[in-house]
Amino acid sequence: MSNQTTLFRPGWYYRLSSFFRRQFGEPVFKIPIDAGFSCPNHDGTVGTGGCSYCYNPSFSPFSNNAIAASVTAQLQRGKKKHKQARYLAYFQSYTNTYAPLEELKALYDEALADPEVEGLSIATRPDCISEEIISLLESYAKHCHLWVEYGLQSAHDKTLKMINRGHNAEAFVRAVEMTRSRGIYICAHIILGLPGETPGMMLQTVNFLNRLAVDGVKFHHLQIIKNTPLAIEYARGKVAVYEKADDYIPILCDCLERLSPTMAIHRLASQAASEDLLIVPHWPEGAGQIASLVETELISRGTYQGCLI
Repeated sequence: MSNQTTLFRPGWYYRLSSFFRRQFGEPVFKIPIDAGFSCPNHDGTVGTGGCSYCYNPSFSPFSNNAIAASVTAQLQRGKKKHKQARYLAYFQSYTNTYAPLEELKALYDEALADPEVEGLSIATRPDCISEEIISLLESYAKHCHLWVEYGLQSAHDKTLKMINRGHNAEAFVRAVEMTRSRGIYICAHIILGLPGETPGMMLQTVNFLNRLAVDGVKFHHLQIIKNTPLAIEYARGKVAVYEKADDYIPILCDCLERLSPTMAIHRLASQAASEDLLIVPHWPEGAGQIASLVETELISRGTYQGCLI
């Protein structure tokens, strides 16, 4: 990042929008795609039932549509929301490297055939990457912009086991090491407020990401979604959440203060696509308001992303 010292001021954090403006000189929008992938934690390969917090339609706007739309059709639909000329095709739903190599290539090629699509963002699990898949992605990265988003959620194996994640933290390390130095940007997903986790444990996850030097981070707060095992535990009084955004902002800012300033922030909080599926918490604040609250909190502290490293 050029001229970093001029950016480090109270309230500052490295927004993905700033990253894109440095890369492209103008805004870039990610268009979510449901390409019909499955998940090894659902089909029995790794486990069944999925992660305890996960019901995919709750965060993927087109997941489980009665009529599956092609990648091309979903891109056209997404463009109507953002009248801009630059886009990334965001393969979001389920595990987007979990298919035969030729099927992956056909889907990615379909997205990149659109002349307005500058590249891909591919969400997947760290245990669903192989040398063959990474080689395919590396071939795309030579001529387009490419992010791979790995779901970590926590650096603590005890937590990963508790939420039935189906892999350990070492699987994430292996995936990052396999992906590094290929021209591919790496984003990590983490969830703050998972059952049994203390603030100290969440900060340890941030330190874990610093050591691995990933390129971006997507923060989520724990949400209780219908049709999940965690919903049952919540009903039994065994799971707590950040009831208000004001409860979440302090720990999020604690994390930002300790996160490398070179890592672009893709998201500050969870965004449920369907309020009907969300049990708790129901925050009135949208993404823009959360960003404003974060900036205000950091200014009040006199701090910024990475200031405590």
